[in-house]
Amino acid sequence: MKRLPLYIVLLQSLLFVGIKPAIAGITSIPPLSQSTEIQTEDNPLQKPPGVWVLQDDKPQRQPFVWVVEDVKAARQPFLQPVKDEKKPNIPEHIATKNTTKQADLQPFHEVVKDTTKVEGLYTLYTQKDTGKIYLEIKPQQLNKNFLGTITMESGIGERGIYSGMPLQDFLFYFRRVNNNLHFVVRNVNFRTRPGDPQARSLARSFSDSVLYALPIKSIHPQRQTILVDLGDLLLSDVPGLSSHLSAMLSVPYQLDSKKSHFGGAKAFPLNVEIESVYGFSSSNSTNPANLSTIPDSRALTLRVRYSLSELPKNSNYRPRLADERVGYFITAYQDFSSDDRSDPFVRYINRWDLEKQDPNAPLSPPKKPIVFWIENAVPLEYREAIKEGVLMWNQAFEKAGFKDAIQVKQMPNDAKWDPADVRYNTIRWINTVDGFFALGPSRVNPLTGEILDADILVDASFVRRLKHEYRNLIQQHQTQPTSLLSHMMGTGGNLCTNELRQPESQPNLASVVGIASPVPSRLSPLSQMAIEYDLCYGIEAVNQFAIGSLALSLFQNTSPNSDQMKEYIHQYLRLVIAHEVGHTLGLRHNFRGSTLLQPEELNNTTVTQIRGLTTSVMDYIPPNLAPQGMQQGDYFPAVVGPYDIWAIQYGYTPTNAAHPIAEKPFLDEIARRSAQPELAYATDEDLFDLDPEVNAWDNSNDVLRYSQWQLENSRVMWDRLHKRYPKTGESYAKLSELFDAVFLHYLRHTYYTTKYIGGQSFSRNHAGDPNGRLPFEPVPVEKQRQALATLEKYIFAADAFNFPPDLLNKLAPSRWRHWGSDVMLGRLDYPIHDSINMMQSMVLKELLSGDRLIRLRDIELKSQPGTALTLPELFDTLQNDIWTEVIQPNKRTEINSLRRALQREHLKILTAMVLRNSSVPEDARTLAWYKLRQLRTHLSRTLSRSNKFDEYTKAHLEETRDRIEKTLNAQIQSR
Repeated sequence: MKRLPLYIVLLQSLLFVGIKPAIAGITSIPPLSQSTEIQTEDNPLQKPPGVWVLQDDKPQRQPFVWVVEDVKAARQPFLQPVKDEKKPNIPEHIATKNTTKQADLQPFHEVVKDTTKVEGLYTLYTQKDTGKIYLEIKPQQLNKNFLGTITMESGIGERGIYSGMPLQDFLFYFRRVNNNLHFVVRNVNFRTRPGDPQARSLARSFSDSVLYALPIKSIHPQRQTILVDLGDLLLSDVPGLSSHLSAMLSVPYQLDSKKSHFGGAKAFPLNVEIESVYGFSSSNSTNPANLSTIPDSRALTLRVRYSLSELPKNSNYRPRLADERVGYFITAYQDFSSDDRSDPFVRYINRWDLEKQDPNAPLSPPKKPIVFWIENAVPLEYREAIKEGVLMWNQAFEKAGFKDAIQVKQMPNDAKWDPADVRYNTIRWINTVDGFFALGPSRVNPLTGEILDADILVDASFVRRLKHEYRNLIQQHQTQPTSLLSHMMGTGGNLCTNELRQPESQPNLASVVGIASPVPSRLSPLSQMAIEYDLCYGIEAVNQFAIGSLALSLFQNTSPNSDQMKEYIHQYLRLVIAHEVGHTLGLRHNFRGSTLLQPEELNNTTVTQIRGLTTSVMDYIPPNLAPQGMQQGDYFPAVVGPYDIWAIQYGYTPTNAAHPIAEKPFLDEIARRSAQPELAYATDEDLFDLDPEVNAWDNSNDVLRYSQWQLENSRVMWDRLHKRYPKTGESYAKLSELFDAVFLHYLRHTYYTTKYIGGQSFSRNHAGDPNGRLPFEPVPVEKQRQALATLEKYIFAADAFNFPPDLLNKLAPSRWRHWGSDVMLGRLDYPIHDSINMMQSMVLKELLSGDRLIRLRDIELKSQPGTALTLPELFDTLQNDIWTEVIQPNKRTEINSLRRALQREHLKILTAMVLRNSSVPEDARTLAWYKLRQLRTHLSRTLSRSNKFDEYTKAHLEETRDRIEKTLNAQIQSR
């Protein structure tokens, strides 16, 4: 598997404005036309609040900005002091010296005639008859930073186009150029210190982005406010939905201006909320997208909410420096002001602004707690679980010195406020037909990392029964091997499929078991946000929920409406809410989060309800399924884990430090504890490689043993499915779906087992951390041998898959055919051979992949002699396991069809190595040649000694010997 860079989160930041503990910043940048005056010492301003510069230990008197667009760059300074907002200085080109006179514009009162005026952050004028909305901008609002957020207010309920989906966040400003108003997205990634001559270079090198030029409709004669038609901006495709729709639906769609209009507008003191209703049409009328949720796929309507809000005037917020040992989302910028720093980036964690009411008290309520409102659309039976999931985090905040830092309130049925109002953090309920489970987007000040607002969206589909399409995948795999991954992740274009798939021609095991591939840097902004906000989480979360429900039914005879099932749903929803709240607090995933307890401790509630079930709820945590003979404990964590508490201590514990740099010794003391096992951290970019303890959906600090439990559980579930399903009156199609769910569960735990072979533990510890480890430690060789033995027993053995014939004959497909339920055409019976062969093939290819073989070869140099699993041992073990009937011919006289297919796959892999059709190290190629020669000898000996083989077996062995002869001869000829 090729290693790809994980997704690049667009980290936004620039110079700070008027924030005492922040780094040097910007706000008003006047456009430097010929009529613009440069402020000097002779033209003083009121003193703005000081701003912190990273290298300084005292506040600067003035925040400065570097000007990006300056036509007189050679003659004018690039660093300019901020204009005072209390006494707005109206640029002359607006008042008198513009190239176009106000007389050329329509009178203000005529433009706004017959409109309704709505005052707020911006003043809006809505015209009922025409549907127009005009935006009035004050002179002091020009060239000033505002925050823009774009959200999908309503989607189509499938294929990643869902209500509440975040689309874009950005910093923007309005700038007047002649008689146009430019809508400009601010470049916040590059900064330097005030007074640094390099500011001139930065201004020339990195520009802002002018997205739209809006014609000015009028200027108020007294207020000098500017009026523009908001439709020129927000009825255009600002978020680029046309390209997103085309990518996700695999059919081109274009915005139709005649079908687009405003759905409503609201103005609040700190923000303006505007809903745009977009009509899209497909030019491909002969081959539409075949959407199941809309009547006619040739046309669809999307509602998009634009939130334009003011950046907080918070002079007390202090950015906090990030540390790679503790997992926070970050706001980063590149600092050009110092050449003596080894790392040019400055990184802040994203966090809320929490201040104690009593700074001297060890435990104090915050001045302003984080309040989440449960939307009144959330079903009554789930509200308590949601509340518990949110409040779980107060345990962590108490260790940081805050009491009741997070509160939960219920939105009244007659509430006058809108859940979209940025002044409210809401937990909302959405409905989709193929949707993901939950997401927790937040709005962050891109200059400081301060979290301003957050919402959590929960998809109602989590309580729906899993409807797996595994059979369709297998049938598709027979004719189109490259399409398996896309079909496994969802048919057609999908937010988490097309752009996230591996570039190889064959699917890999990780992708099939629900673990997304490393995300290439070419992702669209929409897909990047999908990953960051857990939109892809639900692809596998629904499967995990379903396998737990099935285990409850089969192991404990639990009915869907029983109290036990209700408790299972309660625990599951509580966990997912806690996970999403963690994201809204700034925390990233921690895929070491499941490694707190020994497998035997997982079902001891005395342990789990005090210490926790996991080190972190920021992992993707599966249902905890006890092995047979052990009493079942908690299915999901009831409390946040020790890592969660420690991470909150790092991010939120108040300090008396005067500025971010001064906090560093205190923060280092916290981060140095990372070597403690319960505080280990590994996130998305660590997930797809060599560490067998870093996984999504695994459990315990001995993943191999836990996976052995689950493989046995799967066999028991198959057996009980055969005996108990379907119930009287039920369709046999339900049994087929359940069989597939267990099959995928089985495959997933074989994948975790493969990671031990050639695996290494990776640590983020820094040199000198107490009890710190080296970054890499190979998995002990005995553990690797145990993993190989596990795979031999559960994947490669002749009796690994012994299904009763009656069970296989029950596996019927669904025959419903209507929207949302496409009937399967073609082969009707269950493709059991193809299913098992695919699993065996994937595992074998994982074990003999070029990456793994290279890693095993390197580990020999990283280990003491005799303590590493060598390439010869791996090749020898696999050959003995797969060709037992040939190497030890007295044990068996017939080779069954599954074993013959496995042996052909093994032969194909070795042949490709010898003929240089695969990328593997030379030692592996030589060993493949050697193993083929050995196998040829064994085949000849076996065929000469036995006359008891059936015709299948005899033909198979003779053909295999012939293939080996041709391969070895072809290699000699090529030399």
